[in-house]
Order: sequence, then C-alpha cells, then structure tokens
Amino acid sequence: VTNGGKTTLAEKLKRMLPNCDVISQDDFFKPESEVETDERGFKLYDVLDALYMDEMVKSIHNWMKSPASSGVAEEPQNTCDKLKNTDDVYILIVEGFLLYNYEPLNELWNRRYFLTLPYEECKRRRSTRVYQPADTPGYFDGHVWPMYLKYKNELEENGSNVVYLDGTKSQDELLSCVYSDITQELKKLRE
Repeated sequence: VTNGGKTTLAEKLKRMLPNCDVISQDDFFKPESEVETDERGFKLYDVLDALYMDEMVKSIHNWMKSPASSGVAEEPQNTCDKLKNTDDVYILIVEGFLLYNYEPLNELWNRRYFLTLPYEECKRRRSTRVYQPADTPGYFDGHVWPMYLKYKNELEENGSNVVYLDGTKSQDELLSCVYSDITQELKKLRE
C-alpha cells in the first residue's frame, strides 16, 4: 500500500541485519513522459507498465550472482549475538508496491510481507507527501486506491504465502515482527 512504511521498514532492517542490501521498486519508475495517461488525465503510476520491471529483475539476479560485491555494508554494530556465524549469508530486501504481481519475481522470494492500511489512514498519509509529478485532485480515489485494491485482490486470489502486516502498527512493532521472522530463518540456515 502506498505510504504504508515499506521503505522505512526495509531501511531499518538493513541497519539491523548483517550482510543486508535493499533494492527499491521506486528506483525503476519510467520517466513521466513514458507513463500512460488515462481519459481523466491521471498519470498511471500504480501499474506495472509504469516501471522498468525487467531491469528490476536483472538487478536482483545480478545481486544474487555476487551479493558480497554488491555494496553490502559492513556488519552493523547493533546486530544481536544470535545472528553471529552468518557471515556467509547475504540478505536482499526488495521493497515495493507491485512485487508479488509480477510473475518473474515470484520464483525468487524466500519471504513475503504485505503492509496494509485502511482507506482513511492511507489517504491521510498520502496527502502529507510531495510527489513529482504532484498528485492531481482526485488522483488517490480515481487511481491509487483502486489499483491497490485490484492488486491486493489478485494477490489474495493467488493464495501466495504472504504475511500481512498492519501498517497502522508502530514502526517498532512492525520492525520487531519482521526482524524476529528473519532471525528465525537465519537460525534454520545454521542448523
């Protein structure tokens, strides 16, 4: 969901986890001139065609081929003792709003998290952000929210193994939940 805390969560996890990198879907938006406009004059940014998804997949595959040379930061100082002995494990967090609706990516995920927000909270948060280009009047209700519902419904219909997270919870609660889940996965790798 837009403004659900995806980027914030990913960046906080990156600081806490050893050998961790983040790829953000926002870095793969096409320029405004290449994004379609509908009959109402809305730029259609909340659809897969507004993104260079093939380039994103390529970036992820490149990282997977050589994670140690992909600019992963040194192990953070605040990493818990339970994560020691994972020097050879590299973690890539891919964050974005249309990740699970693009089939070439679906074979890559170890874990899937989906942040949700109720309509009013999402609209309130969206109204506090400045976008380039700026949201036009009616854009949230006419394009952003309907696309979120459409893609969320597709995801639910596919029955994918997704953990839904309540985006109204505090950043610390969300971080704790996902961090705990990842550390459990890392423990399994050591066993």
